[in-house]
Amino acid sequence: MFAYSLNLATLICINAVLAITLNFIIGYAGIFSVAHAIFFGVGAYTAANVALYVNGSMFVAVPIAMAAAAALSLALALPALRVRGEYFIAASLGLQVIGVTVFSEWKSATGGIGGLIGIPPANLFGRDIVDPVEFLVLAATCLALTVLVIGVLVRSSFGRNLKAIRDSESAALAAGKNVALIKTLSVVLSSSLAAVAGALYAFYLSFINVESFTLDTSVLLTAMVIIGGTGTRLGPLVGAALLMLLPGLLSYLWFLPPTEIGSIQQIIYGAAMVLLMIFRPGGIVGSRAGAR
Repeated sequence: MFAYSLNLATLICINAVLAITLNFIIGYAGIFSVAHAIFFGVGAYTAANVALYVNGSMFVAVPIAMAAAAALSLALALPALRVRGEYFIAASLGLQVIGVTVFSEWKSATGGIGGLIGIPPANLFGRDIVDPVEFLVLAATCLALTVLVIGVLVRSSFGRNLKAIRDSESAALAAGKNVALIKTLSVVLSSSLAAVAGALYAFYLSFINVESFTLDTSVLLTAMVIIGGTGTRLGPLVGAALLMLLPGLLSYLWFLPPTEIGSIQQIIYGAAMVLLMIFRPGGIVGSRAGAR
């Protein structure tokens, strides 16, 4: 039970990093993306390859993973210069589909469907982090740093510009804001920080494959943000914890067939999002009228 709790807490921290970084563009910039799992995957695969073939130190693998995700994010950020709303969602969906295909077929870098195995443990200051408690501390530290970085960005002039664009892009343009640059930077920052979660995930499991980076994962991350509360500090944390705890809680309901838990879980996700949009648009943590 203790080992299970440690594993769940570590996965909650990793998914919370992803939810927070996705909330940065959804909640504060008003940019809806369904490709966040791709940047998660780029971070995981890049860190894994660096650890396997170059250097296992997190101080080497993580920055390279962040740089790779940031570079790829330009493929998503560039459409943001010209389109908005549903058109940007379509662009991100296209990137998600392409990314999954590349992960599945680029066998030399990703291992294809079989994935990468034997990924070395995270190494800090020459010491391998193999103890589950130590890795939880590492994941929690990365989560705290992500919260701090996002908090500083949101409170800065950059964050205020983001919220101005979210509320009215036309008004922001009229006020002389460089909307294209601000939106691009927000996507790049969000994607590069998501790569940190990918690196943690790869080091923690020592195995990754494409199944962890599909559209289902992107939708799950979006659900975490919306259910917790977009544009709030605690919302993504609450959403990540609730949706990661849900499968375990369902498994304790003796009257549910084990083979149907996944389907029931998806039904609960959908029902929760519909009910929240009706009765509490701002999410669990956000205001009733919607977090703005």
